[in-house]
Amino acid sequence: LPRLIADLLEEWQLIVDGAPSSGHTAVVIPVRREDEPLMLKVVWPHPEAATEHLALQRWAGGAAVRLVRADPSRGALLLERLDASRDLTEVWIDEACEVIGGLLGELHRGVGPEFPRLTDWLDGQLVDLAATEALPRRVIDRATGLYRDLAPSAGHTLLHTDLHFENVLWREADRRWVVIDPKPMAGAPGVELHPVLRNRVDELGTGAAFRWSVRHRIELVCDAAEIEEDLARSWTMIVAAVQAMWATQGPQNPAAKDTVTWNLTLQKALED
Repeated sequence: LPRLIADLLEEWQLIVDGAPSSGHTAVVIPVRREDEPLMLKVVWPHPEAATEHLALQRWAGGAAVRLVRADPSRGALLLERLDASRDLTEVWIDEACEVIGGLLGELHRGVGPEFPRLTDWLDGQLVDLAATEALPRRVIDRATGLYRDLAPSAGHTLLHTDLHFENVLWREADRRWVVIDPKPMAGAPGVELHPVLRNRVDELGTGAAFRWSVRHRIELVCDAAEIEEDLARSWTMIVAAVQAMWATQGPQNPAAKDTVTWNLTLQKALED
């Protein structure tokens, strides 16, 4: 990694302009090219990141961080620099949901075969879900039935798929919120709402308050994005079942059990 970063800095004529930061899958380094502040992102190779540069090219700035240059073979992206200190985590939840919905509405557009299909991915997940014995049968059957109904009309819309409150940053140049870190797929817009619910969970409450809160968030996002609310609830129930299944496959600790319980509670809260 140090050698790769050094090579990129030299080849792209970049000067380090601050301390690096890292997440689960990438290192991001503030840099300058002449007088232009930019960010060099180097991604650990994984399937979800394989078409990130294509999505950013397709969006061409606007509602998304602007891509300046890319070397997909080395997992390298050169991006405009945003205000990393300003995201949606502290913004009033209703406003934050409306911002995310508006961004989704701008990002959604038809795409071709260059992006992985949502249904291809979910086909495999639902096979694993049907075989698991770690979840209640009613949860599996409900998700499987919903997917059987929805999959034929999933479509080919370009999706971000990981649009939560920390993946929206402020761009001072035109004074607006923009998205970062897409995990692009082509499919149905309503499938993208789970990240809005699984973050800032302490604000959702419990019992009847939880049911109202998750539905309220979905309503706000769908209204702003012009997504059919019933479809979004159904897709979210499918994703919740998949997320619960993943939690049963990892180390069995209190956090994993909490994730299973939370997703099962979410699926129940979204039932009519």
